[in-house]
Amino acid sequence: MIGRPPRHCFSAFALTMVALSAAPARAAEIYVTNERDNTVSVIDTSTYTVTRTFAVGRRPRGVVFSKDGRRLFVCASDSDSVQVIDPETGTLITDLPSGEDPEQFALSPDGRTLFIANENNATTTVVDVDTKHVKAQIDVGIEPEGMAVSPDGTIAVTTSETTNMVHWIDVATLTAVDATQVDQRPRHAEFSKDGKTLWVSSEIGGTVAVIDVATRKVVKTIDFEIKGVASDRIQPVGISLTDDGRMAFVALGPSDRVAVVNAKTFEVKSYILVGRRVWHTALTPEQDRLITTNGVSGDVTIIDVPALKAIKTVKVGRFPWGAAIRPPASAVAGQ
Repeated sequence: MIGRPPRHCFSAFALTMVALSAAPARAAEIYVTNERDNTVSVIDTSTYTVTRTFAVGRRPRGVVFSKDGRRLFVCASDSDSVQVIDPETGTLITDLPSGEDPEQFALSPDGRTLFIANENNATTTVVDVDTKHVKAQIDVGIEPEGMAVSPDGTIAVTTSETTNMVHWIDVATLTAVDATQVDQRPRHAEFSKDGKTLWVSSEIGGTVAVIDVATRKVVKTIDFEIKGVASDRIQPVGISLTDDGRMAFVALGPSDRVAVVNAKTFEVKSYILVGRRVWHTALTPEQDRLITTNGVSGDVTIIDVPALKAIKTVKVGRFPWGAAIRPPASAVAGQ
């Protein structure tokens, strides 16, 4: 007969389980690249305070997470590198070849391929994330910056600032297959969740083009007008689209505003005052908060999405540029 375990074993086990159940779960985190400090600031979304800051390569800009939240990718533009970082520790895992002056990048839906816009040499570099092999360097327009991949992973796009075009790349063949003219100095591209439209901001043109993906034609050009703000200060850059396809948020640069757009009718509903020189935006997983990076004021603004109101300012490093949201620990563990 097997003997009964001592009572103290049960007590130790019970105490361990209580401790584990009482341990607070990590909330979603905001990772912000600080262009002038060569750092990334981490903000806890339960308190909206900076919990830590870690060093990265020179002039960090674009930033994105792997789908499981276990790897952070940072475009270190002046280091000519895309760095892969362990978000738990802030330590460098590896450098990926990126081509010259990487600006923004996009990760394929399966997480295996990175598409990188290289501003200095008018190319898009395509890298296998696991093998670090450069699969292709695709000629696009002059000064490419914006980069996006369709939700189904079949199309990649690059925006070229000087050529004023969106370049369409067939992912299967890794070739540029078409180009769409937009307004002056396109900066950012964002696919809708259903993959039917592509939104592209034109910084100097002061507009956002909504492009039908099937035809690659501009179906709507959205203009912005803010009372008391000169038109040359309204410079669209970052765009975030809600998953339900109802709303779009557009960062308007030195106007210090974010435009709220009805994504169905393309009507500009309102403007939200944020920090100085707003660059980019990011939505929390619940879509209830929008984060903006404000370069000149060195902070981020937290916007309550249902109320369409700025509720908090969080100081970070010098010239914050990009932002990415790491899902909470429970979501990461479940993947």
